[in-house]
Order: sequence, then C-alpha cells, then structure tokens
Amino acid sequence: MVIIWQYLIILSFLGLSACGYHPLLIDDAEVPSNYTYVIGPGDGINITVWGHPDLSGAGTVRPDGKITLPLVEDILASGKTSFELARLIEHVLDQFIRDPSVVVIVTGFQGIEQQQIRIIGQIGGSGGDSGSSRYSGMSLPYQRGMTLLDIIIRIGQIGEFADGNRASIIRRVNGQYQQLGVKIDDLIEDGNMDANVNMLPGDILVIPEAFF
Repeated sequence: MVIIWQYLIILSFLGLSACGYHPLLIDDAEVPSNYTYVIGPGDGINITVWGHPDLSGAGTVRPDGKITLPLVEDILASGKTSFELARLIEHVLDQFIRDPSVVVIVTGFQGIEQQQIRIIGQIGGSGGDSGSSRYSGMSLPYQRGMTLLDIIIRIGQIGEFADGNRASIIRRVNGQYQQLGVKIDDLIEDGNMDANVNMLPGDILVIPEAFF
C-alpha cells in the first residue's frame, strides 16, 4: 500500500506539471554529514568469513531484502549498512564457529528507495517517432555530491518532446512533499551552471512533455 500511495503522489505531481511552472528550487539543501549507503534489494554483495572460505560467497539481495549463506538462512540484509550486516552475520555464525570475523563489500548498487533518485517523464527518447510510451521511468542509486547534471548524464537521453525548463523535483521537506522547478534546458543548451542544483536522496525528477 505504501508503494501504491507513493506512485499516486508521483502521478498527481505529473498532472500538476502539465499546468505550469513551479517555484524554482533554491539550492541550499545539504546531505547530512553522517549519510551512509544502506543495502537494498538487487544489490550485489560479497561476504568474506576470514579463515572459512566455505562460508564465504557472493550474491544478490533478493526482492524480499534477504540473503542466504551456508549456516545463515534468510537473513535480512536490506536496510542495513555493510558494517551492520557483517556484525549480524557474525552474531549468527557465533553459534557454529569460534570468534567469526566477517567483512561485507557491496559490489552492485541499487539501494533502498529512500536513497535512490527516481526519474519519470520524457526520457530515453520517449514521445518520439520510435513509438515508445509517453512516459518512461528509471531509478539511480544516489551518490554523495550528485547534481542535476550528473543525473542527465546518467539518463543518457532526454525525450525529443521534453520541456526541460518545466522540469521539477519532488522532494520531501519537513515530512511534506514539495514540487520545485529546475531548468534543464538552461543548463544543457545555455551552459548555465547556476541551474545545476544538488540532488538529495529520495528526490524524484519529473520531465514533462512540451506544449505544442
């Protein structure tokens, strides 16, 4: 139900995007200094149990957020840092081996939803002559210091009929969603670096279709 509610919020903001411009995003937000990546479903992880190669291994966090290792069945990995997961595995293995020492390394990044950047709208050539759908979507794991320009580079292609200067970012501020305008066309076409705002974990970038 939570996921359905979040997507209804996104769709409602998409409808508002078609109505006009939004207050410009003031680039004054900073990522908390204690920001730490949290493991999420789809992440690749490499687990090493020192001195016990038979208990070590690599794998992918399942959609339910869990992983399975020898002697460690269905342990919840999602929502934990690599340090926290290593300590939890040590706690479980302590029942079977003496003083286990575990290292967890994340090798493929998806992250939890609250640490992703989600993009929806005119991306990847959507709305062009290829017959693709009107709106496309994708998500990216947040990286510290990530900016709007970084997101555009990662997207790779803005739709032919996108209105970049009516784009907006949906951001949760003080527990409430706010929709704030960004100027993608000014950034890309005019090289206006003042339009290159910082992104935050959990941001949703909406790129609407242009009016004709």
